[in-house]
Amino acid sequence: MNDKKRRPRLGLALGSGAARGWSHIGVIRALEDQGLEPDVISGTSIGALVGGAYAAGELDRLEEWVRALEWSDVVTLLDLKLEGGLIEGRKLFDEFAREFRDWLIEALPKPFGAVATSLYNGREVWFREGSMFSAMRASIALPGLFTPVVQRGEVLVDGGLVNPVPVSLCRAMGADVVIAVDLNADILGKHLRKREEDWTERLVDLLGDEVRSSDFVQSLLNGAMRIRGWVGEPTSKRPPSMMEVVASSINVMQVRVTRSRMAGDPPEALIAPRLAELGLMEFHRADMAIEEGRRAVGRKLDELDLVRELLDRA
Repeated sequence: MNDKKRRPRLGLALGSGAARGWSHIGVIRALEDQGLEPDVISGTSIGALVGGAYAAGELDRLEEWVRALEWSDVVTLLDLKLEGGLIEGRKLFDEFAREFRDWLIEALPKPFGAVATSLYNGREVWFREGSMFSAMRASIALPGLFTPVVQRGEVLVDGGLVNPVPVSLCRAMGADVVIAVDLNADILGKHLRKREEDWTERLVDLLGDEVRSSDFVQSLLNGAMRIRGWVGEPTSKRPPSMMEVVASSINVMQVRVTRSRMAGDPPEALIAPRLAELGLMEFHRADMAIEEGRRAVGRKLDELDLVRELLDRA
């Protein structure tokens, strides 16, 4: 009889958060600097994209790619399609396929799982086998932004609707100790804070500063201002705009779901990068996001000491 105990396995649960998700790269780098290399990775939405690349051993290439992105590159990858979502996502993943290999999840060097949501019944869908790219595409399908995808006979959208920080999936994959990364801890009310700005600023807040400065976007928005029944008067006393309501509602939902899920299954350490001011689509600001990921780890060294103690108990 072999009495030797199995070494505890460290899991890393990477949460949803659109462009804020590049901070996951900085978190992973800082954890490795602390001698904490995850054995198991789970991810939701942008966390699935970064987590999959990490599990495939492609984090260096991903970091190089995202740090080189400029706003013009991001715009080029947005295949607008006003049917089921603003962006189809095909161009993005065609480009991703040119840069990275699509693995079978079960063949990845590190165990990896991704979360999506069934649009018809709200069921949480776990991807633990099959195409890594297919799992990523389903997991990032943020309602209203990316079109849903049809896989496994279901219409699938962003996993952040049901499990924004997938600690439960990490544990189901065999992790004994889990470090979670929550990208949404400081976003409540973000889209309602700048009520004194001109309405055009609020309308494109989700897309970031460089969109606001675009002559084309400004002329388009100024023309749309004539549709007063939809836009309303540019006053701080008006009710929130449609985009403010949608964005703020999604934020509230994700924060509340995250708190509820982690109350029932808390991670041993929680990393929370502070990136509320980063626009939803500001994927070209990777340098700032990655560095904040590193800083976020630095703020949780006490919790990471506890993680290290738990892992040393063999």
